[in-house]
Amino acid sequence: MKNIILIGGGGHCHSAIDVIEAEGIFSIKGVFDNNKATESLVQGYPILGNDSTLFSGIAPDCYAFITIGQIKNPDKRMEIFEALLTKNFKIPTIISPRSYVSRSAEINFGTIIMHAAVVNSNVIIGNNCIINSQALIEHDSIIESHCHLATGTKINGGVYIESGCFIGSGSIIKEGIRIGKNSIVGAGSVVLKDLPENSQYIGKYT
Repeated sequence: MKNIILIGGGGHCHSAIDVIEAEGIFSIKGVFDNNKATESLVQGYPILGNDSTLFSGIAPDCYAFITIGQIKNPDKRMEIFEALLTKNFKIPTIISPRSYVSRSAEINFGTIIMHAAVVNSNVIIGNNCIINSQALIEHDSIIESHCHLATGTKINGGVYIESGCFIGSGSIIKEGIRIGKNSIVGAGSVVLKDLPENSQYIGKYT
Protein backbone atom coordinates (compact mmCIF):
# COMPACT_ATOMS: atom_id res chain seq x y z
CA MET A 1 0.00 0.00 0.00
CA LYS A 2 1.03 3.62 -0.49
CA ASN A 3 2.33 5.51 2.53
CA ILE A 4 0.42 8.57 3.74
CA ILE A 5 0.80 11.13 6.51
CA LEU A 6 -2.11 13.04 8.02
CA ILE A 7 -2.07 16.68 9.10
CA GLY A 8 -4.35 17.46 12.04
CA GLY A 9 -5.19 15.03 14.84
CA GLY A 10 -8.57 16.19 16.12
CA GLY A 11 -12.08 14.80 15.73
CA HIS A 12 -12.21 15.11 11.96
CA CYS A 13 -8.95 13.14 11.78
CA HIS A 14 -10.55 10.31 13.76
CA SER A 15 -13.34 10.03 11.18
CA ALA A 16 -10.98 10.43 8.24
CA ILE A 17 -8.79 7.60 9.53
CA ASP A 18 -11.82 5.31 9.52
CA VAL A 19 -12.50 6.21 5.88
CA ILE A 20 -8.85 5.77 4.86
CA GLU A 21 -8.66 2.38 6.54
CA ALA A 22 -11.91 1.27 4.88
CA GLU A 23 -10.70 2.40 1.45
CA GLY A 24 -7.62 0.20 1.84
CA ILE A 25 -5.33 2.11 -0.53
CA PHE A 26 -3.03 3.88 1.95
CA SER A 27 -0.91 2.86 4.92
CA ILE A 28 -1.03 5.63 7.52
CA LYS A 29 2.48 6.37 8.82
CA GLY A 30 1.36 8.88 11.43
CA VAL A 31 -0.10 12.29 12.18
CA PHE A 32 1.26 15.83 12.48
CA ASP A 33 -0.54 17.93 15.09
CA ASN A 34 0.31 21.13 16.98
CA ASN A 35 -1.66 20.23 20.09
CA LYS A 36 -0.48 16.71 20.89
CA ALA A 37 2.77 15.45 22.37
CA THR A 38 4.94 13.27 20.17
CA GLU A 39 4.53 10.31 22.55
CA SER A 40 0.73 10.28 22.11
CA LEU A 41 -1.35 8.34 19.60
CA VAL A 42 -4.31 9.18 17.36
CA GLN A 43 -6.47 6.12 16.74
CA GLY A 44 -3.34 4.04 17.29
CA TYR A 45 -1.13 6.07 14.95
CA PRO A 46 1.90 8.01 16.24
CA ILE A 47 2.30 11.77 16.38
CA LEU A 48 5.21 12.49 14.04
CA GLY A 49 5.59 16.18 14.82
CA ASN A 50 3.90 19.55 14.33
CA ASP A 51 3.72 22.27 11.67
CA SER A 52 7.34 23.29 12.23
CA THR A 53 8.62 19.79 11.46
CA LEU A 54 6.07 18.87 8.81
CA PHE A 55 8.42 19.09 5.83
CA SER A 56 11.46 17.45 7.39
CA GLY A 57 12.24 13.75 7.28
CA ILE A 58 9.29 12.74 5.08
CA ALA A 59 10.09 10.49 2.16
CA PRO A 60 9.45 12.16 -1.22
CA ASP A 61 7.20 9.32 -2.34
CA CYS A 62 4.85 9.77 0.64
CA TYR A 63 1.34 11.08 0.22
CA ALA A 64 -0.09 13.75 2.53
CA PHE A 65 -3.69 14.51 3.44
CA ILE A 66 -5.21 17.34 5.49
CA THR A 67 -7.37 16.05 8.36
CA ILE A 68 -8.01 19.37 10.08
CA GLY A 69 -11.72 20.11 10.33
CA GLN A 70 -13.43 23.21 8.95
CA ILE A 71 -16.28 25.14 10.60
CA LYS A 72 -15.54 28.85 11.11
CA ASN A 73 -13.39 29.30 8.02
CA PRO A 74 -11.14 27.33 5.66
CA ASP A 75 -8.01 29.42 6.22
CA LYS A 76 -5.86 26.82 7.99
CA ARG A 77 -6.75 24.06 5.54
CA MET A 78 -6.02 26.39 2.63
CA GLU A 79 -2.68 27.47 4.11
CA ILE A 80 -1.49 23.88 4.55
CA PHE A 81 -2.87 22.83 1.16
CA GLU A 82 -0.84 25.52 -0.60
CA ALA A 83 2.26 24.57 1.43
CA LEU A 84 1.89 20.91 0.39
CA LEU A 85 1.63 21.93 -3.25
CA THR A 86 4.72 24.14 -2.95
CA LYS A 87 6.71 21.23 -1.48
CA ASN A 88 5.45 18.87 -4.21
CA PHE A 89 3.69 16.48 -1.86
CA LYS A 90 1.28 14.06 -3.49
CA ILE A 91 -2.25 14.81 -2.30
CA PRO A 92 -4.82 12.09 -3.04
CA THR A 93 -8.58 12.00 -3.22
CA ILE A 94 -10.13 9.83 -0.49
CA ILE A 95 -13.48 8.15 -1.20
CA SER A 96 -15.22 5.89 1.27
CA PRO A 97 -16.24 2.51 -0.16
CA ARG A 98 -19.48 3.04 1.78
CA SER A 99 -20.34 6.17 -0.25
CA TYR A 100 -21.85 6.45 -3.72
CA VAL A 101 -20.08 8.54 -6.37
CA SER A 102 -21.52 8.61 -9.89
CA ARG A 103 -19.19 7.60 -12.71
CA SER A 104 -19.89 11.01 -14.31
CA ALA A 105 -18.91 12.99 -11.20
CA GLU A 106 -15.55 14.76 -10.94
CA ILE A 107 -13.83 14.73 -7.54
CA ASN A 108 -10.58 16.68 -7.34
CA PHE A 109 -7.53 16.03 -5.18
CA GLY A 110 -7.40 16.74 -1.47
CA THR A 111 -11.14 16.07 -1.12
CA ILE A 112 -12.60 13.38 1.13
CA ILE A 113 -15.98 11.72 0.51
CA MET A 114 -17.05 10.19 3.80
CA HIS A 115 -19.27 7.25 4.74
CA ALA A 116 -22.80 7.15 3.28
CA ALA A 117 -22.36 10.35 1.24
CA VAL A 118 -24.05 10.40 -2.19
CA VAL A 119 -22.56 12.30 -5.14
CA ASN A 120 -24.84 12.05 -8.14
CA SER A 121 -24.43 12.54 -11.89
CA ASN A 122 -22.35 15.36 -13.39
CA VAL A 123 -21.39 16.81 -10.02
CA ILE A 124 -18.04 18.63 -9.86
CA ILE A 125 -16.23 18.97 -6.51
CA GLY A 126 -13.06 21.05 -6.25
CA ASN A 127 -9.87 20.54 -4.26
CA ASN A 128 -9.50 20.20 -0.49
CA CYS A 129 -13.19 19.72 0.33
CA ILE A 130 -14.89 17.72 3.08
CA ILE A 131 -18.07 15.94 1.97
CA ASN A 132 -19.15 14.60 5.32
CA SER A 133 -21.14 11.54 6.33
CA GLN A 134 -24.61 11.21 4.73
CA ALA A 135 -24.27 14.40 2.68
CA LEU A 136 -26.25 14.35 -0.58
CA ILE A 137 -25.13 16.30 -3.66
CA GLU A 138 -27.63 16.03 -6.49
CA HIS A 139 -27.08 16.12 -10.24
CA ASP A 140 -25.21 18.93 -12.01
CA SER A 141 -24.17 20.74 -8.84
CA ILE A 142 -20.76 22.39 -8.51
CA ILE A 143 -18.87 22.64 -5.23
CA GLU A 144 -15.77 24.80 -5.55
CA SER A 145 -12.55 24.19 -3.59
CA HIS A 146 -12.06 24.41 0.19
CA CYS A 147 -15.71 23.77 1.12
CA HIS A 148 -17.14 21.63 3.91
CA LEU A 149 -20.57 20.08 3.50
CA ALA A 150 -21.34 18.83 7.00
CA THR A 151 -23.25 15.70 8.01
CA GLY A 152 -26.62 15.16 6.41
CA THR A 153 -26.63 18.20 4.13
CA LYS A 154 -28.89 18.07 1.08
CA ILE A 155 -27.65 19.93 -1.97
CA ASN A 156 -30.30 19.75 -4.68
CA GLY A 157 -29.78 19.74 -8.44
CA GLY A 158 -27.88 22.51 -10.19
CA VAL A 159 -26.65 24.23 -7.02
CA TYR A 160 -23.42 26.24 -7.23
CA ILE A 161 -21.39 26.65 -4.02
CA GLU A 162 -18.41 28.95 -4.35
CA SER A 163 -15.06 28.40 -2.63
CA GLY A 164 -14.50 28.43 1.11
CA CYS A 165 -18.10 27.76 2.19
CA PHE A 166 -19.35 25.82 5.19
CA ILE A 167 -22.82 24.23 4.94
CA GLY A 168 -23.95 23.04 8.38
CA SER A 169 -25.42 19.69 9.34
CA GLY A 170 -28.92 18.96 8.06
CA SER A 171 -29.12 22.04 5.84
CA ILE A 172 -31.16 21.96 2.64
CA ILE A 173 -30.17 24.01 -0.41
CA LYS A 174 -32.93 24.43 -3.03
CA GLU A 175 -32.21 23.47 -6.62
CA GLY A 176 -30.45 26.08 -8.75
CA ILE A 177 -29.26 28.20 -5.82
CA ARG A 178 -25.86 29.92 -5.82
CA ILE A 179 -24.01 30.47 -2.55
CA GLY A 180 -21.25 33.09 -2.60
CA LYS A 181 -17.71 32.33 -1.48
CA ASN A 182 -16.69 32.16 2.18
CA SER A 183 -20.30 31.85 3.33
CA ILE A 184 -21.50 29.98 6.41
CA VAL A 185 -24.91 28.29 6.44
CA GLY A 186 -25.80 27.17 9.95
CA ALA A 187 -27.04 23.71 10.89
CA GLY A 188 -30.62 22.92 9.94
CA SER A 189 -31.03 25.89 7.59
CA VAL A 190 -33.20 25.93 4.47
CA VAL A 191 -31.86 28.15 1.68
CA LEU A 192 -34.41 29.03 -1.01
CA LYS A 193 -32.66 31.94 -2.74
CA ASP A 194 -29.12 32.95 -3.62
CA LEU A 195 -26.72 34.03 -0.88
CA PRO A 196 -24.08 36.72 -1.52
CA GLU A 197 -20.40 36.32 -0.67
CA ASN A 198 -19.41 36.19 3.01
CA SER A 199 -22.96 35.44 4.16
CA GLN A 200 -23.60 34.03 7.63
CA TYR A 201 -27.06 32.57 7.77
CA ILE A 202 -29.11 30.25 9.92
CA GLY A 203 -32.84 29.63 9.54
CA LYS A 204 -35.05 29.64 6.45
CA TYR A 205 -33.71 32.03 3.83
CA THR A 206 -36.61 32.86 1.49
